Amino acid sequence: MEEAERGPVWNRFVEGDNLDVLSALPDGSVDLVCTDPPYNTGNDFAYADDVRGSDGRRGGRHAAWTAMMRPRLVEIRRVLAPTGALYVSIDDHEVAHLRLLLDEVFGEEQFLAQVVVNLNPKGRQLGRGFATSHEYLLVYARDAARCVLDASTTDTVDPADFPRTAGDGRRFRHLPLRNTNKKFNPVTARTLHFPVWGDPVSGRVATASFAGAVEVLPVFGDGTPAVWRWSRPRIDERPDDLVCRTIRGRSGERVDVFQRDWLHEGRRKKLRTIWLAEEVGSTDTAVAELKALVGHLFESPKPTGLVRRVLATMPPDVRVLDPFAGSGTTGHAVALANAEDGGTRTCLSVNRGEPTRPGSNAALAGHATVADVTRARLRAVADVVGGGYLEGAS
Repeated sequence: MEEAERGPVWNRFVEGDNLDVLSALPDGSVDLVCTDPPYNTGNDFAYADDVRGSDGRRGGRHAAWTAMMRPRLVEIRRVLAPTGALYVSIDDHEVAHLRLLLDEVFGEEQFLAQVVVNLNPKGRQLGRGFATSHEYLLVYARDAARCVLDASTTDTVDPADFPRTAGDGRRFRHLPLRNTNKKFNPVTARTLHFPVWGDPVSGRVATASFAGAVEVLPVFGDGTPAVWRWSRPRIDERPDDLVCRTIRGRSGERVDVFQRDWLHEGRRKKLRTIWLAEEVGSTDTAVAELKALVGHLFESPKPTGLVRRVLATMPPDVRVLDPFAGSGTTGHAVALANAEDGGTRTCLSVNRGEPTRPGSNAALAGHATVADVTRARLRAVADVVGGGYLEGAS
């Protein structure tokens, strides 16, 4: 079957230096970069470019790592579409340096989040000091004003947060119609400070007086003037989503207006900046995922649940790039997401042919290079999940 008939191949793989591969990609040809570069924990890393200062001496570990990352991030920024985003996994060894480097390359104004990811709930028990149980995701936009990233999810919406039930069975909660943020007040948002009319017996709310209604002005809990969250036209358009009630405030009973906030299918909630293992998976679940496909080859791969949460913040047809593909988690997650929601995401994974460590599980299983592991996993993903597999960037 021709590719045009079966749709785009979900996973492609290129073995080579990612700087060379990135340099060959067209401007704006990628929507999402999700990657896990070497963490520079003191061991040698495969991308140790020779970096020397003006005195001819090599810089320190941090300087060498930063110098390795800088040209790759410059190329990543170039290949990202204006609406695109970058997620980079990193740990404590380089997170400060990477944050500064991303500010330099992308611009501070493109920073979206620094997410804490709880990948090891039990904590690492080896070595001195604290039992580290987290890593980070640094999130940047190519152009924050145009970025299509939606930092919300359906996964964390709890029906228990909507305790009331309407006559038709729909669940809802009451939210104050007044803006509870004191930055918004009659001085900063004067057009939203106006009286409405409400009947606390029937619950009816309107912008004009009616029989049985009392005038209601927005106030904070201490009685100082506030503003509404809705404009007059919006109140007129959605009166059935509002209710007038008598409540007990600091100074006794008063009448206030509330919004009926409905629970509906597909409702989303803003993502917090701490992602727990029970939500996105852990190193243990990631090892099990890899083992089920190609064997126990890596000690600390990323769980597909983590990448799938990242994918869920972007449209379902994004072109994904992982320039430090490692075991191939990103490509695996793309296939799983497409299989679940019918998306047409594609992923280009890139990995150098650095040798696997002698005596490691990967080497003992016959994989001479880490690229061999990436290749084996993505081929297995195509067989088990679907979506096909090709080698080459074109």
